[in-house]
Amino acid sequence: MTTAVSIPRTGGSGGHTAVAASARQVVKAYGSGETRVVALDHVDVDIARGQFTAIMGPSGSGKSTLMHCLAGLDTVTSGQIHIDDTEITGLKDKKLTQLRRDRIGFIFQAFNLLPTLNALENITLPMDIAGRKPDRVWLDRVVETVGLAGRLKHRPNQLSGGQQQRVAVARALAARPEIIFGDEPTGNLDSRAGAEVLGFLRRSVDELGQTIVMVTHDPVAASYADRVLYLADGRIVDEMYSPTADAVLERMKHFDARGRVS
Repeated sequence: MTTAVSIPRTGGSGGHTAVAASARQVVKAYGSGETRVVALDHVDVDIARGQFTAIMGPSGSGKSTLMHCLAGLDTVTSGQIHIDDTEITGLKDKKLTQLRRDRIGFIFQAFNLLPTLNALENITLPMDIAGRKPDRVWLDRVVETVGLAGRLKHRPNQLSGGQQQRVAVARALAARPEIIFGDEPTGNLDSRAGAEVLGFLRRSVDELGQTIVMVTHDPVAASYADRVLYLADGRIVDEMYSPTADAVLERMKHFDARGRVS
C-alpha cells in the first residue's frame, strides 16, 4: 500500500504553493531477509515552501528517518528526494555535502555550538568555513528576530540553554537556506525556554519567509506548526492543518499499537 499526502494547492490565478522538498516512493530499509526492517514504506510527501511542518509519530515510526532522508543526512533504499528541483538521491558525496552546506540549515537537540567561539562566531561559522561573507543586513535581522543582540560576544558557557539554542537557530537562519530541519530542537530545554525557541521559529516563518521541518514528540511544540504529519510503521497515516496542542494530543491518542488511526 502506498500512502500519498500532498499539500493543498493555493494561490491566485491558478497558482500553486511552491514545494521546498519532496519525497516520492521513498523506501528506507535496514538489513535483509528475515532481519530486514522497513523504516520508511513508499512515502510520498511534499513540504510547502514558507511553511512550518511538524513530523510526529510513535517511537520507531520513522519520523526521524524521514527527516534525515529529506535533509540528505541519510540515504534511501529506493525512491527520490528533491530539494526544490534538485534530486539529491544519487548525488555524489561532494555534491551532497555542498548542497547541505549551501541550501539546508540544521537545528539539533544538542545545540552543537563550539565552546571556544562566541555567539556571533558560532552563528557565522558555516559561512566562514565555506568562505562566504554574511549578508550583514540579513544577519542583523536574524539576530534581532531571535533576540540575541545583547549576547553576541558571550561564549556558550555564558549563555542559558535557551539562549544557546537561539544561537543554533540563528546559525541555521543566517546563511539563508532554502529549508531548515530541526530534530527535537527543544528536547533539552525547559518549557519556558522551549516556548521561546518555538516562538522564534514561528517568527522566522512568518517574518523571514523561512521553511521549517521539525521532528517532535511534543503536542505543544507541534502546535506552532502550520501542518502536522503523522507517521506510523514507516508511512504517513494522517495530517492536520492549523493544529492546536489539544487537537494534536487527541489525535495521538487515536493511534493504536500499530500506529493506525482508529
